[in-house]
Amino acid sequence: MKIVENVKKIGLKELSNLIFTSPKTRRLLLPVADKKIKAAFTEMTNRPYEVPAEVEGQYWFVRNLLIRASERMDENLLSPDIIKTMFNSFVDNVVFKGVAIKDKAYSEEGIENPTLLVISPTKHCNLHCTGCYAGSNKKTAASLDWNTFDRILTEKEELWDSYFTTISGGEPFMWRDGDRTIYDMFAKHKNQYFMVYTNGTFLNKENVRKLADAGNVAPVLSVEGFEKETDARRGKGVYDKVLQAFANLREVGNPFGISVTPTRQNAELVMSDEFVDFYFGEQKALFGWAFQYMPVGRDIDFDIMVTPEQRLNMYRRSKHILEEKGYSYVDFWNNGYLSNGCIAAGRKGGYFYINWDGNVAPCVFIPYYTANIYEIYKNGGDLNTARNCKFLSDIRNWQKDYGYMQPRDKVENRLMPCPIRDHHSDMLNILRENNVKPLDPYAEEALKSDLYHEQLIEYDKKLVDVFDPVWKSDFVNHKIANKVA
Repeated sequence: MKIVENVKKIGLKELSNLIFTSPKTRRLLLPVADKKIKAAFTEMTNRPYEVPAEVEGQYWFVRNLLIRASERMDENLLSPDIIKTMFNSFVDNVVFKGVAIKDKAYSEEGIENPTLLVISPTKHCNLHCTGCYAGSNKKTAASLDWNTFDRILTEKEELWDSYFTTISGGEPFMWRDGDRTIYDMFAKHKNQYFMVYTNGTFLNKENVRKLADAGNVAPVLSVEGFEKETDARRGKGVYDKVLQAFANLREVGNPFGISVTPTRQNAELVMSDEFVDFYFGEQKALFGWAFQYMPVGRDIDFDIMVTPEQRLNMYRRSKHILEEKGYSYVDFWNNGYLSNGCIAAGRKGGYFYINWDGNVAPCVFIPYYTANIYEIYKNGGDLNTARNCKFLSDIRNWQKDYGYMQPRDKVENRLMPCPIRDHHSDMLNILRENNVKPLDPYAEEALKSDLYHEQLIEYDKKLVDVFDPVWKSDFVNHKIANKVA
C-alpha cells in the first residue's frame, strides 16, 4: 500500500504512466486515478461559469476512457506504449494542461486559442455514401499539398499549444502528395495525436502496422448499425471490411473508435444495448461518436433527420450508456453539455475546419466560408488570421450570447447547441451578413432555398418544446451527486 500513498502526491500525467506499466500496478492505482480525476472535475464545479451537471458528465467520459483502456490492456488488446501516448496527449494536453494554457491566454490577452483543428486533406473517397456531408466520391480528387498540410499542423502547435488534430474526409487514408502519404505526416508530427475518421476499407494489416509504429493515431471507423444498415448506406461488403479492420487494430494493440450517423431509421438501434455491447464490449472500440444526420451535403433529405422525440430518447439513452454502461459514446448534439456547447468557429477550447481546397469553415457541418488558407499564406498571414476573420468571430459572439464562458445562470439550453441545425434562424442571419461562399454546390442550393430554411426553423421550434423542460430539470435545477463532488 506504500506505493498507493506515494502516488497520491503526483500529477495525473505521471500517474497514468505508472498505471500503464503492469497489470498489478494498474489494479492498485486505478482507484487513486479515479479519485484524482474526480478531484480535478470537482474543482471545476466551483468555477462560476461551469454548470455542475455538465462537469459531472465530463467526469464520466474521462473516467470511462481510463477504465476501458485498462481492461483492453489486461486483455492484451492495447499496446501500453500507444495508450500511454494517447492519454498523455489527449487527457493531459487537451483536458487538463491544455485547458489551463488556453484559460491563461484568454484571461491575460483575451485570445481564444482552439484546442484542435479539423482538417480534410482530400475530397477523394472510394465509396459513395448516401447523404455524405462532404459530397465525396471516386471522381473527386481535390487535395491539400504536403507543404500546406504540414505548415497548418506546425502552426497550430506553435501558435495555440494544440497537440490534437482531427482528420476527416473524403477518405483520409487516400491522401498523398507524390511519394509522401498520410503515414509520413503522422511520423513528421510525433508531438501531436491524431483522430482519423475513416470508412475502414484501407486498414489492412500492413497499414495498421504503420499506425501502430507511429503510435499517435486513433482511427474512427464509420458504421450505421450492423451489416444491413452499414452496407445499405456505404455499399455491399463494407461492413465485413470494417470488422476485419477492427481485428487488425486489436492485433497490433492500436486504439480505435466508431462513428455513427443516427437517422430517423436507425436512431433507436444505434443507442440500444445490443449495439453498444457489440461494438464496445465484443469489438473493443474504446470510444464512439454519434453524429446525427445533418441536412447538408449530397442528397439532402429532411425525412431522415431524427425527430425531436427521437432526439429526446437518444439523449436519455446516451446518459445511460455513459453513466451506467460505462462506455464513452458521445451523441452530437444531445451531449453538447459535455463540451460546454457548440465548439465550432475556433472558440477557446474548440476548433475550426479547413478542407481540401484550403477553405476555412466554422465546422464540417457549416459548409460555408469567407477565408482561404492558401490566400492567407500568400498574403503573409497564419492560422490566427483565419481564426480572426469576421465570419468566425460572429459565430463566437453568438456562442457567448448563448452562454459560453458566462455565469451559469446565463447559460442557455446546451441540449440543442448547434447554430446551423438547432438555431437556424440565427445562423442564417450570420451567413447572410457575411456574404459567405458555399463549400460545394449542395451548400449553395441550400442557402438559396427558402423552403430549406423554413423546414429547419420549424424543426427548431419543435425542439424547444421538447428540450427546454429537460434542460431545466436535468441541468438548471440539478443537484450534483456524490459521483463527482
